[in-house]
Amino acid sequence: MRSSNPVFSRRGFSRDNGYAGFNTAPQAGSAAVGTQGNPYAQPQAGNPYAQNPYAQQDLQHGAPPQAPVTTRGMTIDDVVLRTGTTLGVLIVTAALAWALLPIDDANISRSYGIGIGAALIGMVLAFVQSFKRKASPALILAYAAFEGVFLGVLSNIVDNRIADGAAMQAVIGTMAVFAGVLVAYKAGWIRVNRRFYGFVMAAALGFILLMMVNLLFAVFGGGDGLGFRSGPLGVIFGVVGILLGACFLALDFKQVEDGIAYGAPREEAWLAAFGLTLTLVWIYMEFLRIIAILNSSD
Repeated sequence: MRSSNPVFSRRGFSRDNGYAGFNTAPQAGSAAVGTQGNPYAQPQAGNPYAQNPYAQQDLQHGAPPQAPVTTRGMTIDDVVLRTGTTLGVLIVTAALAWALLPIDDANISRSYGIGIGAALIGMVLAFVQSFKRKASPALILAYAAFEGVFLGVLSNIVDNRIADGAAMQAVIGTMAVFAGVLVAYKAGWIRVNRRFYGFVMAAALGFILLMMVNLLFAVFGGGDGLGFRSGPLGVIFGVVGILLGACFLALDFKQVEDGIAYGAPREEAWLAAFGLTLTLVWIYMEFLRIIAILNSSD
């Protein structure tokens, strides 16, 4: 299953092994296409024991033939359940971090350090999962837990020291973007094809490179670096980041739709949940940054 996030793309559902089933469709009469067009279809051979070196021996001894192993394909309920579980873990750990890590003058440095450490661990876990061939629920839930700690600390700092109510505003903004993109996608207003995918990936790469350059200037030159993440320019780049997040959501929805249509294994729902969580965290962070910048300038 191809994740729609910038660094987590691996394999898709298309018959030509392209981008997540773009310009392809499952064959009529079945939720999953045949072996030539479906990377998840089980090969059908005349002899079910063709790959079993003990098959002929078993037949000679009168062993009953075994039915081929089949697995239930991924459904939308699987995706909803696993996404809800992943986001639930993230929300719980964020709430605990908010409540248990004080941000008064005596403890803010320690709390902020714990938040940064959790963010780095979450990033490592995300990269480990991205390069695994199969979804690991433990890794995905661990990522959500550590990411929740980071978001809880950061949100608490912004909400109580910069802009009262910033966290709730960012949550509402993220939910609004999610609902808006979902409606637009289901209505056909957003067409996810190869051109769309290429544009989003190119824009995301340029955005990330600019942010990395800005960070390097900030670390070695001090201040706000090149100013891409502060002041009026920071607000503009924050809006661009939210628009990119909305595009990633459309790619995530396409990923889920193709996974169901092409009969992806049930376990692939964890990858869909992973991709959706990454995208929603991205959008939330951009909203939180914009709110902080606007209130800092007052």
